[in-house]
Amino acid sequence: MLLLKLAIRNITHAGLRTWLNVIVLSVAFVSIVITEGLYDGISEQVRDTEIDSNIGGGQFWHKDYDPFNPFSLEISHSEISSDLKKEIERGNASAVLIVSAAIFPRHLIQSVLIKGIDPDQKIINLPASFLKDNSDTISIPGIIGKRMSENTGLKEGDYVSARWRNVKGTFDAEDIKIVKVIEINTPLIDKDQIWIPLGRMQRMMRAPGQATIIILNKNIYRVPTNSREWIYKDQNYLLKDINNNISRKKIYSSFLYLILIGMALLAVFDTQVLSIFKRRREMGTLMALGMTKPKIIGLFTIEGCLTGILAFILGSLYGIPLLTYLAKEGIVLPRMVQQSQFAIGLIFYPKYGLRLYFVTALILFVSVIIVSFLPTRRITKLKPTDALKGKFL
Repeated sequence: MLLLKLAIRNITHAGLRTWLNVIVLSVAFVSIVITEGLYDGISEQVRDTEIDSNIGGGQFWHKDYDPFNPFSLEISHSEISSDLKKEIERGNASAVLIVSAAIFPRHLIQSVLIKGIDPDQKIINLPASFLKDNSDTISIPGIIGKRMSENTGLKEGDYVSARWRNVKGTFDAEDIKIVKVIEINTPLIDKDQIWIPLGRMQRMMRAPGQATIIILNKNIYRVPTNSREWIYKDQNYLLKDINNNISRKKIYSSFLYLILIGMALLAVFDTQVLSIFKRRREMGTLMALGMTKPKIIGLFTIEGCLTGILAFILGSLYGIPLLTYLAKEGIVLPRMVQQSQFAIGLIFYPKYGLRLYFVTALILFVSVIIVSFLPTRRITKLKPTDALKGKFL
């Protein structure tokens, strides 16, 4: 108890030096929590957006389908298996037929993927209901994303000619009317893609009842088994690239984490070294009065602990309102970030929890204790007579 009272008296009498350490530690603490929350929020939002807008509860791929090889699309389609047809009829899945095509916007040629999907589907977060537009029975209704619109100059109501090759190997062409330009957060279903009704797509391709992939509902209870033509790809497989990218980004945040905590601990270390040097006579007096060297070491360590506690309290006073605001209102991202490979919208919401908050506080607190203890090891070699004379090793 005596050591605690002495430690409190010492840090209160230190004045500005104590508060500078407390402020530096609190800023480092809050900055680390904010940074980690940003990465956790991005990771969760990207995964959720991909699941809602693209992969659902997993997908069945045609055995020849390769998303990185557009030439595979000519052969990667077949009749939907009976099990998958049942799931589609129950509303647990949706079929997509994909073909590589060329469009001619503004007298230019551009390669695109034309994807046919059921306008009544509720499996992925794609407003396919706009494909029910029957105002023009001659052309094919199509929807595109905002990125696609910006790249091609196509707007709502525009017509664009498309050319493709059907399953018979014959080239065919028809006009597509852009009935809607939608905001899509997932680049994979926006860039160079046009969505049209599945029925029209199957007639265009001379492939009735056929599909390239089957997207399952994310809440599906039972996943059908693989067949000779259809291979199941679960969420872990479909999110593999995204998870790898997020893991690499996480490494960068670790460097920032170490830099912030290193700067804060360096300030504490320097303060402890300076304090021990300036308080030589005080330590000599305490030892002459009977205080043992381990207790003097404990005194300085407790002072460091109290600094960490004050930093936590100060950081909580302004950090909790700040973190609450960011989690509630989100952060508006610059356009450059929105156009990245990640499925990020206009606003993303950091993810903060008590576990992140208190684990970060514990790590910082333990680090402060260690850094406060290290400079005091030299006290064990100090003689009381030398300390009273102001000498130090």
